[in-house]
Amino acid sequence: MKVALKELRETCNALRIVKKANWLPAEKLNAVLDENNQLISIFVRSVETATKNEQKNKKPKEDKETL
Repeated sequence: MKVALKELRETCNALRIVKKANWLPAEKLNAVLDENNQLISIFVRSVETATKNEQKNKKPKEDKETL
């Protein structure tokens, strides 16, 4: 998921360059930029949740002597 998030951020930067250079109409790019930003938000929350769940599920190693 972190790789996908990185790619979405890079895509966002590329789309901003395209918009600034006026290579495509702004009305088309605005919709794509908005969609990209929504996906970034989703992936940020997903990475945060996955990280929290991973930390929560980690169990300390039990001492073999107590078993």
